[in-house]
Amino acid sequence: MRVETIGNCTLYLGDCAEIMPTLGRVPAVVTDPPYGIDENSKKVASRGKLAAPKDYGDFDWDKAPPAQEIIDMMRAVSDSQIIFGGNYFHLPPTSCWLVWDKQNGNNDFADCELAWTNLKKAVRRIYWRWNGMIRKGDDVREHPTQKPEGVMSWCLTHIPGAHTVLDPFCGSGTTGVACVKAGRSFIGIEREPSYFDAACRRIEKAYQQGDMFLAANDNAPASAQAGADLFAGAA
Repeated sequence: MRVETIGNCTLYLGDCAEIMPTLGRVPAVVTDPPYGIDENSKKVASRGKLAAPKDYGDFDWDKAPPAQEIIDMMRAVSDSQIIFGGNYFHLPPTSCWLVWDKQNGNNDFADCELAWTNLKKAVRRIYWRWNGMIRKGDDVREHPTQKPEGVMSWCLTHIPGAHTVLDPFCGSGTTGVACVKAGRSFIGIEREPSYFDAACRRIEKAYQQGDMFLAANDNAPASAQAGADLFAGAA
């Protein structure tokens, strides 16, 4: 196991099933586990003629979803949970799904992605275009299932009291970058060395750019609400 500490972020290279029990309780889990839809069989090059091909190479982590014990452990160690792909996992009914409308246009990818939460509020939606060259934001994609930084920042506005966030499937570290920019502590776990290195690099870069986003620190409730309103109104 390798551990890197960058500012208020701690990243573990290893298996979350082994590392999570050693961490103690955290205020929130925000994560995007593998859905088990076997994207690696197509090397994520394309889902059909309508999709712009991009080859992320061979990988095998999407052969199956996480074991139910992992899903249960994420819920047991945290007060609040936001779990993307919740429609693929065994989770209880909820009043609050977070819906990311990808504004994909005419292609054969899903129009939306769903995050299950245990939050006591109504369903919420964000529009954030993620369609090839016309996608919103300037994210550089380093992971085949990478979420936009803006979407993960929006997710954090729904858990304003969570000063520390755990992501047991942190991939290339987008949740960690969002936490840095929101002034929160982050714990990330990733088992693939190349993605772990990307996460460390991106989080370190986010700290280097810190002066640019100090005003976005959502530890101030008014700032958090203003950010939530802006994201909710994005088109």
